[in-house]
Amino acid sequence: MEVIQLIIGGLANGCIYGLVALGFVMIYKSSEGVNFAQGDMMMLGAFIALGLGNADELGLPFWLAVPLAIAIMFGVGWGVERVVVRKLFGQPQFALVILTIALGFVFRFVAGSIWGYSPLVLETPFAGRNLGGGGLVISLADLVAIVVTLVLTLVLWLFFARTKVGLAAQAASQNQMAAYIVGVPVMRINSLTWGLAGAVATVAGVLYATRGAIDPNIGLLGIKAFAAAVIGGLGSLPGALIGGLIIGVVEPLAGRYIPGELSKMSPYIIMLVVLVTRPGGLFAQMHAKKV
Repeated sequence: MEVIQLIIGGLANGCIYGLVALGFVMIYKSSEGVNFAQGDMMMLGAFIALGLGNADELGLPFWLAVPLAIAIMFGVGWGVERVVVRKLFGQPQFALVILTIALGFVFRFVAGSIWGYSPLVLETPFAGRNLGGGGLVISLADLVAIVVTLVLTLVLWLFFARTKVGLAAQAASQNQMAAYIVGVPVMRINSLTWGLAGAVATVAGVLYATRGAIDPNIGLLGIKAFAAAVIGGLGSLPGALIGGLIIGVVEPLAGRYIPGELSKMSPYIIMLVVLVTRPGGLFAQMHAKKV
C-alpha cells in the first residue's frame, strides 16, 4: 500500500514536470530553440494566480483568478517573444539559451520584489480535501493535477498534429527561412507558441501551488522538467508527459528505497541513460532537415 501511495503522489508530481516540459517542447517545435526560463514562467504564473486570488490581495474567486493568470502569462510569453526573442532571429541557438537563462533571473527577481522570498500558500478549493478507501488516500489536488495534465496534453497534441497553425509551427522548426519563403507567418507562429508556453506554465504553477507553498525558487523545477523533455524527446508532446511521469514516479521511490544523496540524482541518471541508449529521446520525432 505504501508503494501505491508513493506512485500516486509521484504521478501528480510527474504531471507538473510534464506540463513544464510541454513548454520546452512547444517552443522547440516552433523555433528549434530551448527556453530555459520555462520553469520561472511557471513560478511567475503561480504567483500571479496567488496575487489575484488570495483574500489578502485582490481576493478574486479561484475559478476567475486562474483563467486571468493564464491570460496574463500568455501575454507575458507573447511579449517576451515580440520584444526580446525576435531580435535573435537568424542567430545561433546558443544566444537564445543565454537569453532565457537571464530571463529566468529577471522573473525570479520580479517575483521576489513583489511577493517576497518567504513561502506563500495559494488559497484553493482543493485544500485539505482527500478521497480514499481501503487504506489508500488520494489528495483531490493530486487527482486534479493528473486529470488536467492528461486533457491539456491531448489538446496540445491535437493542435500541433491536426491544425494548420500547428503544422506551420512544425515547418518553422525545421527551417525558419524556408518556411518564411513559402508563406508561413513564422514571426506570428513564434509569438503564439511563446504565449501558449506561458499559459501552460501557469497551469503547471497553479497545480504545483495547490499541493504546497511556493516561493521564487520553485522555478528551478524547470531543470527536472528539461530532463523530462529530453527523456521523452524534445520533439514529442506525449513524450514530454511520459518523461515527466517517469521522473515523478522514480523520485519518491528512489527517496524511499535508495539511501543517501544518490536518490536525488535519479532524474539525471535516467536522462543520462536515455541519452546514451537513445539520443533523440524515448519518443523521438526529430528528422533530418531538408536543404
